[in-house]
Parts: sequence; structure tokens; C-alpha cells
Amino acid sequence: MSRYSTVRLVTASICTILSVSAAAPEARAQQSEASQAASKRAQALAASMSKSKHLVREKRGVRKEKYLDVRSTPSVKADPAAYTGTYEVRDLGLSVALRVDRSGRAEGTGHDPVDLENGVLRAFTLADARVQGALLTAIKVYGDGGRERLEGVFIDRTTKSSATDAGTTAFGLGVIGKAVHASGVTVDKFFYQLKR
Repeated sequence: MSRYSTVRLVTASICTILSVSAAAPEARAQQSEASQAASKRAQALAASMSKSKHLVREKRGVRKEKYLDVRSTPSVKADPAAYTGTYEVRDLGLSVALRVDRSGRAEGTGHDPVDLENGVLRAFTLADARVQGALLTAIKVYGDGGRERLEGVFIDRTTKSSATDAGTTAFGLGVIGKAVHASGVTVDKFFYQLKR
């Protein structure tokens, strides 16, 4: 190899190292922005899964009180694979089975409600599924080829039945989906609790 070729090779190597070094902070900044956006979205979804009701009714000297406080906070795991499991909405028969790898890529299957009053469910598989922080995004693909966006947040959900109650906390997946009617009630928020 001639001296001229060696100089060109060294110069090309240095240029490559410099361009990779210069691109690395930009790539980290983009990852940080995406992570921050996912964190904000997870916070917003978790907040929408929270609710509080406190009613007091007094009639003929008898006081009746109803209290319910549900607080949901994003549950971020250090290893995304820790989200692997089967999640279900017990009262409705809905479920999602997830397999998540360490990089956050996920795959899974589940059932969506079609007609809750008659127990009609529709199976789906997840495509392009990804976990970033506590946020799950995917595309639900149905047997007939239909597709629908899925966005959910892994949450710790604490339910209190009185102001002095310490509450009970459950881990699961909060999903806002299509509105479904059952027994005169419209439901569009579903809490899929991790099945133990």
C-alpha cells in the first residue's frame, strides 16, 4: 500500500469517527425527546383513568354517604420485559396477552368487546407493538383484516372506598377504546389487571 493510500485511509477513518461522534448527541437528543413525549402521554392517559366521587345524601335525619377515589399513576419498569403477562378485565371477559422483550418490542393477542350484553368478543393480534416507558402503542389486527390503533399505559391503580381507607393497589394496563354499551352504561375506559 502506498503512502498516499495510507493517508487517505487514515483521513477517511478519522472523518467517519468524527461524523459518528457528531451524530451521537443528536441521536441521543432525539431519543430523549421521544422518551419525554411518551412519558407525557403516559401521564395524560393515567390521569384520564383516575376518578373521584363523593356524594352525601340526607333524608329524614338519615345520612347516606358514597365515596370512591381511584388514582392511577404510570408504572415504569426498568426492564420492559417485566410487562410480559396476561391482563384481563374480569367482569367483562376481555383479555390481552403480551410478550415484551428487553428492547421494548412487543407482540400479543387479545379480545375486544363487540356486544357486551350478549358476550360477543372479537379476537385480534398486535402488530408494530412497542413499549416506551409505561406507554404501550400498537395496531390491533382483526381476523377480517380490519385494523385499529391501540394506546395504553401500564399503571398502578389505587382504589379507596372512604376518605380514611388506605386503599388497595393493583397493577395493570389502562386502555381508552371505543365506547361500548352494557346494561344502560357506556364504557370506554378499561383496566386490564395483570392476571396472577
